[in-house]
Amino acid sequence: MHDRIRHSGLLEKRMSAEAAAALIKPGMTVAMSGFTGAGYPKSVPQALAVQMEAAHAAGSDFKIKILTGASTAPELDGVLAKVGGIEMRLPYMSDPALRKRINDGEIEYMDIHLSNVAQHTWFGFYGDINIAIIEVVGIREDGSLIPSSSVGNNKTWLDMADAVIIEVNQQQSAGLDGMHDIYYGTALPPFRKPIMLTQPEDRIGQPYLDVDISKIIAVVETDAPDRLSAFAEPDATSNKIADHLLDFLDGEIKSGRMTDKLLPLQSGVGNIANAVLAGLSRGGYHGLKAYTEVIQDGMLGLIKDGTIAFASATSFSLSEAGIAEFNENVDFYRERIVLRTQEISNHPELVRRLGCVALNGMIEADIYGNVNSTNVVGSHVMNGIGGSGDFARNGFLSVFMSPSVAKDGRISGIVPMASHVDHTEHDTMLLITEQGYADLRGLSPKQRARLITEKLAHPEYKPMLEDYFDRALRDSYGKHTPHLMGEALSWHQRYIETGDMRL
Repeated sequence: MHDRIRHSGLLEKRMSAEAAAALIKPGMTVAMSGFTGAGYPKSVPQALAVQMEAAHAAGSDFKIKILTGASTAPELDGVLAKVGGIEMRLPYMSDPALRKRINDGEIEYMDIHLSNVAQHTWFGFYGDINIAIIEVVGIREDGSLIPSSSVGNNKTWLDMADAVIIEVNQQQSAGLDGMHDIYYGTALPPFRKPIMLTQPEDRIGQPYLDVDISKIIAVVETDAPDRLSAFAEPDATSNKIADHLLDFLDGEIKSGRMTDKLLPLQSGVGNIANAVLAGLSRGGYHGLKAYTEVIQDGMLGLIKDGTIAFASATSFSLSEAGIAEFNENVDFYRERIVLRTQEISNHPELVRRLGCVALNGMIEADIYGNVNSTNVVGSHVMNGIGGSGDFARNGFLSVFMSPSVAKDGRISGIVPMASHVDHTEHDTMLLITEQGYADLRGLSPKQRARLITEKLAHPEYKPMLEDYFDRALRDSYGKHTPHLMGEALSWHQRYIETGDMRL
């Protein structure tokens, strides 16, 4: 492991995960690396969970506040949630154990736009960062850090934390060295300057993370894989959604609003996103660019076959096969991928300048185009808004996609009124289900309602939506955005009471 820890002074700070975890005390705010199951600390959180469980068994309360880049994995969020060791969590999560405790009211959770986390930390909105725990590929002779498979908010955590614990993970590919672009030019208002990035492939920073060596209190050696995200082949519904998007993009090219190179793509995570990426290759596109958050297996494939010429992100999220492909061809990918801090990968200034095409999933949309990305039936959080708002509000084109029904048809993806709103109708341009797509640009609320119902709703729910809207047109208090306020959320209430929106 000495080839990974090349700073002699930091070799002397090596210790076990248990000893490092013992440095964390109840009530601390701990910032950890990690973004969508990549680059998170593997050993210290698990050792900390054991110590928390022992403290609780002895009658002591031991909880901490945790900040990350985005979601992590069972070895971090999962183990700490299970032992009741999390007081507050932000800004995004996906672990089932953590989700359950949040929805049971046992853990406070703050769901925020990912681009805001770093600057809000600098503003002091979250208080002091007591300890940062950061996974890296290695430590260089001068003490600078070779970032891991995600960057996320690591630059900010290292800058702002009172103390730092470093996990050096042998299993992370040494070939990641040189793939990162860490920008140190941000400043607090009123001293901010334009960020001089005009193409996804631009490098405006440095390959390594700086750290004040005097703040490093522990170096822990690990040898463990990232959470391996299973890569499922797109199903029939996802392929239909992808086909509708391709039809729309063909129309945009014919209209002259985009060329056959499109504009830089941002894609969310999941089966629909992978289906859309596969559809781009199937559609004959070549030489595209991506300015996004996450590199999935599907994007690796598009880079390999030339569909995508270059991709900028802040993290990987790969399956076991994807990791093997990346490691085997790391020199090839290092020339075509750059990983940035998430304050840059998601920066509104850059998203707007580049004109990104934002492709994101949703839980539901209402007939006026308001989108719920986070809460089932308005109150049961799934994951979080992530970076979708950073791109949807600021991109050239905002697209939200979902199947028209869920739970074997018991839930409609198109409803009279969204039970929770993450993206307002003002930020939504295109909605797609397997039924079709609705281009909402230039339409009034009533025009949107008719089009969304006609194009997107499942046949079992379309008559119900048409009936609701017709009665709302007649009986609503106002006729600009017609709603029956006593009935607008009745579909969700029916689901709570019966398990089916149709009953």
